[in-house]
Amino acid sequence: MFALLSYFRPDTATAAGTLLAPVRWRPLEILFWLVAASLLWLAPSKVLLLNEIAILALFVLSLDLILGYAGIVSLGHGAFLGVGAYAAGLLGKHGFTDPVMGLLIAGAAAGLLGFVTSFLVLRGTDLTKLMVTLGVALILRELANKFGNITGGADGLTGVVMGPVLGLFEFDIFGKTAYGYSLTVLFILFYVARRLVNSPYGLMLRAIKGNSLRTGAMGVPTNHRLVTIYTIAAVYAGIAGALLAQTSQFVSLDVLDFHRSADALLILVLGGSGQLWGAVIGSIAFKIMYDYLAAITPQYWQFWLGLVLVLIVLFGKGGILGFVNSSREWLAHRLGKGAAK
Repeated sequence: MFALLSYFRPDTATAAGTLLAPVRWRPLEILFWLVAASLLWLAPSKVLLLNEIAILALFVLSLDLILGYAGIVSLGHGAFLGVGAYAAGLLGKHGFTDPVMGLLIAGAAAGLLGFVTSFLVLRGTDLTKLMVTLGVALILRELANKFGNITGGADGLTGVVMGPVLGLFEFDIFGKTAYGYSLTVLFILFYVARRLVNSPYGLMLRAIKGNSLRTGAMGVPTNHRLVTIYTIAAVYAGIAGALLAQTSQFVSLDVLDFHRSADALLILVLGGSGQLWGAVIGSIAFKIMYDYLAAITPQYWQFWLGLVLVLIVLFGKGGILGFVNSSREWLAHRLGKGAAK
């Protein structure tokens, strides 16, 4: 454990810059969080769906940290989601019912796995990384299935009990506490991620993504930076898994399935990678499309969803956010030309 902690020690100046660097919120960003919080009262019948969106957004955000900012490709990011879910679920099942403590322990467990596996993932080409990350996720799923006496196996982990959040807010069947809890965690971790990617450390990650050989030749410890961000992303994914387990009070093998990682990748492409907000906007769009298409075409919803994603990839470079930004630039350019005339 001391070796793990010492691994992150050299970047004191960077860490200070990360935590203290002011990052200005835009009016639309503030409005988004205010609207998201107000939906707890404005749309009480939709809080279960909103809770799912908040958890999904946090999971996709964790993938964006490694893919969008560091260029680390992964097909097994769901491994950390699953570890976090099972860690929180097992704690709740065996009497550790404090949600916040369970969240921290689950995040630490996923982070430890991320730290250990990062040395395997960062070796080799992108194809090697894809295979290693996928392999780790598949191994964990088989282990969870094999040790069914602990994890519940194919039947899932039941009997998960959660106490009130901070000793004040009891989980209810309507999902109000669950949504408020998940949204709060998402906001805090989004805020931390926003400071992180706008710090000198975050800028260095983008430089490594652009040309790792050049940054390495400049004396930048690229592997150290990549191991750090991979571990942080694993913590984020583990916390998302813990939220999933705590708010549903059930954990199934589904959390370790390949489709979790694939969906996160699709959502990131849909929203726009390397922008943080792409993870949030993509999750909202994906969930709304999923629910709407599944309701009107139960048999063919996957076809239509796939078609929408293909069209966005083909014609909306940079996802939804990329399309919005390019449209705004085009409009500003046209208005500028009109004013010049």
